[in-house]
Amino acid sequence: MIVMSICHKNFTSLKHNSHITVKGSKWPVKLLPTTQRNSVMSEPETPIEAALEAGTQDRQRWMGILARAARTDLESHWQAHGEGVEYDFLRKPECGLVMVRGRAGGSGQRFNLGEMTVTRCSVRMPNGMVGHSYIAGRDRRQAEFAAAFDALLQDPRWHDDVTSQVINPLEQKHREARSKRSKKVAATKVDFFTLVRGEDE
Repeated sequence: MIVMSICHKNFTSLKHNSHITVKGSKWPVKLLPTTQRNSVMSEPETPIEAALEAGTQDRQRWMGILARAARTDLESHWQAHGEGVEYDFLRKPECGLVMVRGRAGGSGQRFNLGEMTVTRCSVRMPNGMVGHSYIAGRDRRQAEFAAAFDALLQDPRWHDDVTSQVINPLEQKHREARSKRSKKVAATKVDFFTLVRGEDE
């Protein structure tokens, strides 16, 4: 008996112990409920895969924070925590253009919104850790600092200290600035409404 998951509308009428033809032979098919089919088709996540996924999400978080941070903040943090750390350039800071895409209504069809300037950089530490950065704008030093911090954060010896002393304060500062902008925008919000006239009732 071969267990198969059939996900095609032409096979919705098949019942248990039905047969399908595979290369001229008939194979008995056992149809499973949808929940069981999903469990058969999807392999369980291993601890290593889960750890890699968590590490990827953690890195995405700090790279986003570094990309949004101001150059002056990155420079001051580097002087305080990374002074004396040496690294080589795998890719010196270079500027280019990327196409920004949007969605109509936030969830509709994609469209090209326009191009924006982006600066990227890649560095390598003496221990082999490689850091990358992509930032909006043309500030090459900002991209360099962001890439250097990305490399440090991948080193277990530096990760906790840099996270608590650099990433968390930068994230908090970004949240406060965003909250301040939101309050400023909310103060100028205008609500439009329609008045109902008596004869329209």
